[in-house]
Amino acid sequence: MSIEDLARANVRALTPYQSARRLGGNGDVWLNANEFPLPVPFELSQQTLNRYPECQPKQVIERYAAYAGVTPEQVLVSRGADEGIELLMRAFCEPGKDAILFCPPTYGMYSVSAETIGIEYRTVPALENWQLNLPAIAEQLDGVKVVYLCSPNNPTGNLINQDDIRQLLAMTAGKALVVADEAYIEFCPDATLAGWLQAFPHLVILRTLSKAFALAGLRCGFTLANKPVIDLLMKVIAPYPLATPVADVAGQALSEQGIALMRQHVAELNANRAWLCEQLPPLGVVQQVFPSETNYILARFSDSPKVFKTLWDQGIILRDQNKNPGLAGCLRISIGTRKECERLIAALQALSLEQA
Repeated sequence: MSIEDLARANVRALTPYQSARRLGGNGDVWLNANEFPLPVPFELSQQTLNRYPECQPKQVIERYAAYAGVTPEQVLVSRGADEGIELLMRAFCEPGKDAILFCPPTYGMYSVSAETIGIEYRTVPALENWQLNLPAIAEQLDGVKVVYLCSPNNPTGNLINQDDIRQLLAMTAGKALVVADEAYIEFCPDATLAGWLQAFPHLVILRTLSKAFALAGLRCGFTLANKPVIDLLMKVIAPYPLATPVADVAGQALSEQGIALMRQHVAELNANRAWLCEQLPPLGVVQQVFPSETNYILARFSDSPKVFKTLWDQGIILRDQNKNPGLAGCLRISIGTRKECERLIAALQALSLEQA
């Protein structure tokens, strides 16, 4: 018997999540991973690496709670929001019995985590405007324990209509959790559902320091929920989910100065996004630019494989979305520095002239 044969059947059949780093490329303009384009100036201050860290570092929890407008008992910190996605399945879903549900096109880790754990996942494709198809969701809810919504949604960039989320919360009350993935909420802070936690015991919110806080390499995420949910997640989380250097930098990022720096970054990226949204539509290779509330733009191109490869060869790396349902011809463009955005537009202008 081979080692492969010893593995679980669902793992043998699994296609792993193709992160930007796994896909590789030799670029110098990385516009494929929704990262902040410049490093941030934090330095390690704690010299206690001989000791195990706190499971839930007090300073990080208290500062994040204050920042998010919730109580410390409503906050769990983990290795990125990706760990939060998986902890919820592990705590609430029985493999082979329960299901999760999400609405493509959306973030790829919901399905990968479900497949890894051996939980059925159901999909209800979003409507043409990428809003929820509530009647179709209602038909699929039997046996579903967790519904994942990404708002603003990755890769489309749109917010989910809040009236629809209220209807979904009414539909799922007492039956399932509704998990709002708010990885990009700093780019449209007024749209957060954090203020809804008190009214909805089954609402869960996922957050991260990877995007607007410019700390993708830190792997630090948060789950916001009511205490009964947090208590259950604490039963299944790893003993020491946050390394001491991670907690150290996260605490600094969540200080008053750290939050002010993040808001400055958001203002810069939002300005660059507005500039790109003006520059892209007139280009010959661009068919459509979709409105975005995030640090990326989704655009449809007349020959997206050619655009993707031509830019790739010039060291400008975008994210191909062709395989996502309803996104034929689409590429996702992370917002870089103004200089990076200008290089992108120059390359697309040259390609448009060639095709004219």
